[in-house]
Amino acid sequence: MKKLFLIIAFAFGLSINAQEGQFNLGANFGLPVGDFSNTHSFALSVEANYLFDISDDFSVGPSASFINYFGKEENNVGFGNIQFLPLAAAGRFAVSDEFTLGADLGYGIGINTGNNGGFYYRPMLAYNISDDISLQASYSGISNNGQNISNIGLGVMFKL
Repeated sequence: MKKLFLIIAFAFGLSINAQEGQFNLGANFGLPVGDFSNTHSFALSVEANYLFDISDDFSVGPSASFINYFGKEENNVGFGNIQFLPLAAAGRFAVSDEFTLGADLGYGIGINTGNNGGFYYRPMLAYNISDDISLQASYSGISNNGQNISNIGLGVMFKL
């Protein structure tokens, strides 16, 4: 719990010194890779963040998401859904008017029974379709004690 508090404090601490902010809301579809790709078929997630401009090209702020990995059923054995609530510090760097590189780092709180959560990371690349809509390609992962649940995802983000 101390780690979670420090991550949230860090995310909000970075944003205190900034002047302007932007609220963003998005959704992603992902395909599991790695440890859980044989037991889970796909992932859906939603994300909300509030990014503060540090400079013309760089912004940071807090981010909160919900991720659900949908379990498969094989040979009459069902694998349950796995759910997380990642709380993270988000950073975005505008490489050009069209492309943005970013990363979210934080802690993914395990929601379902027996899910301890773990370190959350999400590097991403965004293509800005307009001033208010971007397409995102990302790799999301949550690691804990040598296990890693991750996905390669595509999504859309709206500036509100």
